[in-house]
Amino acid sequence: MNQHLNLLTAEGFSRLNMSEFRYKQVIAVRIDLGMGKGKIAAQVGHAAVSAAEEARKHWSSWWKSWLKEGQCKIAVEVENEPQLLKLERQSRSLGLPYALIHDRGLTELPPDTITCLGIGPAPSQEVDKITGKLTLL
Repeated sequence: MNQHLNLLTAEGFSRLNMSEFRYKQVIAVRIDLGMGKGKIAAQVGHAAVSAAEEARKHWSSWWKSWLKEGQCKIAVEVENEPQLLKLERQSRSLGLPYALIHDRGLTELPPDTITCLGIGPAPSQEVDKITGKLTLL
């Protein structure tokens, strides 16, 4: 991947490459845990599926539109658990679908470690209000 692209924020990446997407999902990943690439991939998968299921159940029009557009997903970094929990509170406050992921502790992490947060699918403008300044993973 281009190193310059890594310095972009989620909002900047959306403007450059994904302006045609009206709906998106963002997965925020804790970088302080030192998870391996495979562990990150698994945790992001849990967050993406769980948050999408919340949207399907409670925000079905957003979910359907997101599916039709191609299921835009963006992964971003958060520094630590307090920052992730702040995003969770902001998601709840804005009325967005979200899923906070707790690891079972079977491999790299202690049981019940909070690893990531899936936000959306939801309107891109709403998701960007809380994730748009975060750095891409």
